[in-house]
Parts: sequence; structure tokens; C-alpha cells
Amino acid sequence: MASSSSTPAPGTASHGAGTGRVRRQLPTSPWLFAAPGLLVVGIFILYPFVSTLVNAFTDRRTLIPGEFVGLANFRELLHDEMFWIGLRNSTLYVLGVVPALVLLPLLLALLVQKNIPGIAFFRSAFYTPVVASIVVVGLIWVWLLDERGLVNSLLETIGVGRVGFLSDQWLLLLSAMAVTVWKGLGYYMIIYLAALANVPRELHEAASVDGAGAFRRFLTVTVPAVRSTMVLVGALSSVAAFKVFSEVYLMAGPDGGPAGEDTTLVMLVQRTGTGLTGRVGYASAISVVVFVVTVALMLLVLRADRKEDA
Repeated sequence: MASSSSTPAPGTASHGAGTGRVRRQLPTSPWLFAAPGLLVVGIFILYPFVSTLVNAFTDRRTLIPGEFVGLANFRELLHDEMFWIGLRNSTLYVLGVVPALVLLPLLLALLVQKNIPGIAFFRSAFYTPVVASIVVVGLIWVWLLDERGLVNSLLETIGVGRVGFLSDQWLLLLSAMAVTVWKGLGYYMIIYLAALANVPRELHEAASVDGAGAFRRFLTVTVPAVRSTMVLVGALSSVAAFKVFSEVYLMAGPDGGPAGEDTTLVMLVQRTGTGLTGRVGYASAISVVVFVVTVALMLLVLRADRKEDA
């Protein structure tokens, strides 16, 4: 008896003998799976970005649509004293915070990477500030550094006297930097721990045989091995430091400290663009400047890394 064979119909494919036929994947199928994620990105990232970019060239206010004004907002920035104060403070924040967040978490990771009894407790303790709410952390430090707080009480007890951590312009900014570093240590420590786990022990053993001490091994073995991670930490902490808001806002108040001298650029955006009379167009122009500077910071870090590789 002659057996009959059937030809697969167009749009279907045979999936082996006796297993039936399986339809071919439609060209639109991947887009259907990606659609929910793309929708979220479009609503919460792309649309606000494009809207901010468009508003930067208008005189829009909170309840007024506004009209196109070209570069008027950016020209006004050049003559706005508060803008330059915010740019100065944000830049100083980067210069003060980034070196500490690149080096200190690495040293901390070296301390806790060894498997000794009780080390898990210290790892958890160092990471606790990361998961704590920034509002709670800020309020705790405000209570500690207040003129009647614990720190000033201790200073007065030992005869140093009370220090205006929250009333002096520069001490307030330094205090906010200290809070940022303290809260970020555990986060970047985890990143460094992952990098240190990939450093071959043979390199340290060879350096020890050559007579290198702990500090010498740190410079010649550890640092080169985790240099790419240091670049990553530098880029992440630079962007976060330049966009700082919560720490300074909580410690300096909505006015930005004495005479607004501790205002950062993001605080200026919040102050200018909110409220019933908020200048949304002008605040958007400041936001564009913040975006451009943060991108420039990342490019500078990556360029410096490429120069060292060359």
C-alpha cells in the first residue's frame, strides 16, 4: 500500500515526525512582548524628557501653556545669581563626594572580604544605611548636628564649644557631603566586593614572594585589577552627586540654607518650577543644563579611562 505524504501549508513548519505542525512566529510577536516595557519607558522617561526639552524654549508656567521664546530662558540663566550659586554648589559636591566614594568603599571592601567569624554582621551593618530612607537618614543627622544635638553636646562637654554645622554655609555643605558618603559606602562596597572576588589570589602570592608589603600589593595588584570598577563607581557617583537634592534639602531647608547659599541646581529646579506660579519653562531650561553637565561628566570619566588603556 502506497503511503501518502502531505506538504506543510504556507505559514506552518513541521516539528518532527509525528509531532504535528507548529505555526511560524509572526514578525510582530517580539514587539507584542516588549510593548508593556516600551509603554512604561515612553510614558515615564521619553515623554517627560521631550516635554522638558520643549518647555525649555517656552515661557510656560504652571497654569499657563506659554509661548515659544527661543533661547531667552538660557540667556536669563547667564545673569541669574542663584543659578551660578547652584552650579557652584553642585560642582563642589562632585569634587568633595566622588573621590571619597571611589576610594573609601574599596578600603571597606578589603576589610570585609575575608571570611572570618562575625564578618557577616559587619557587612550587614555597613549596608544598612543604603536601604534606609533618605528622609529618615537626613532627619537623624539633622538631630545629631543641630546646635542642641548630640554632637554639639559632646563638643561642649570636652570644651570645644558648639559648632554651627547647620547654620554655617560651608559647614552645612560639608555636612551634607558627609551624609551622602556615609549612605553610599555600603552600596559601592558591594560593587567592589564583586570585583575583588575575581582578582586571582596568585597575583597577591607572587607579589608577596617578591617582597611586596600590603600597601605595595594594594597599589600594584588590587588597584589595577579593579580599575574598571573604579571608573564605573566614579561615573555613577559623579552623576548622583551633581544631581543631589534630598540631603541638602533636608539639612538646609527649602530655602537652601543661610541666604540660599547652599542651594543646588536640582533644588533650584524644584523651587522655580513648582507651585501655582511656578516658571515651568525656566525650570526646564535649568534641567537641560543639569542633563548636559551630567552627560559631560560621564564622557569625561570614560575618556580618562580610555586614555589610561591606550
